[in-house]
Amino acid sequence: MLPLTLQDVTKVYGNTTAVDNINIEVGRGEIYALLGANGAGKTTTMRMVLGLINPDSGRIRYEGKNYTHDVLKTLGYLPEERGLYPKVRVCDQIHYLAQLKGMKKKDADRNLKEWLEKFAVPEYYNKRVEELSKGNQQKIQFIAAIIHRPSILVLDEAFSGLDPVNVELLKDTVKHLRDEGASIVFSTHRMEHVEELCRNVCILHKSRTVITGNLKEIKNSFPKERIMLNTLDDVNGLSDIEGIDKVTRHESGYELHMSKPEAAGQVLRRAMEQSTVQRFEIMEPTLNEIFIKVVGGDLNE
Repeated sequence: MLPLTLQDVTKVYGNTTAVDNINIEVGRGEIYALLGANGAGKTTTMRMVLGLINPDSGRIRYEGKNYTHDVLKTLGYLPEERGLYPKVRVCDQIHYLAQLKGMKKKDADRNLKEWLEKFAVPEYYNKRVEELSKGNQQKIQFIAAIIHRPSILVLDEAFSGLDPVNVELLKDTVKHLRDEGASIVFSTHRMEHVEELCRNVCILHKSRTVITGNLKEIKNSFPKERIMLNTLDDVNGLSDIEGIDKVTRHESGYELHMSKPEAAGQVLRRAMEQSTVQRFEIMEPTLNEIFIKVVGGDLNE
């Protein structure tokens, strides 16, 4: 039985369809990417998963069961807009939120201290939230989302506003939760994070699913249109090759866009005739490039 399934789920507000017949299956120990531009239906979908609003049609199942108060205790949520109480101490706030999820205070306190140690900030236990930097406030809110060890975790822009060191720290934590069996719904505008963390994706556009499935299989279904070429010396005449539409010179070499697959062999031959080839790679499309093709806009905008 899958931990989380959405079957033909639709949500309508007046004359506006916010989510139109979406289907999602999230396995145990999986990070599932839910993607789309603003207004695509991601937030509405996440709110329905969390039980904050009900679908107008379709079914959401948790381990094959309907939403109940007991299910609520198994859910964790990190919203894009942070919601900590600035003047409340970290310990009091986390204790309170954990108890709402059914934890005993002593268990919540033990878990909090463990997480503060893992994040190398044990001194924040008695501090008010407003005394912390934005990045460290985000760590505390992340702890609030996972303090009760949820089996289903919804992360909305979990790494936004963090410096690279803390991004890696939280990414490692998310991977650890996945490896422990948590099912994670992950929404972000950072495509490189999706490509690193996620096995399956669902791309929404104007409330509808435009692409869904295994990320590797999705990439393999799109043509490879970029070549990365590094050589010791300059290579002339690359733009003259039929099927090469654009040549961009970088410090380390060339990036070529091709419309005909057979152009790749000609590029390699011409480069070998004129120089020593250090790198020749036909690149698979990035997730952001796929998004632009199917939706017509850049998810990072």
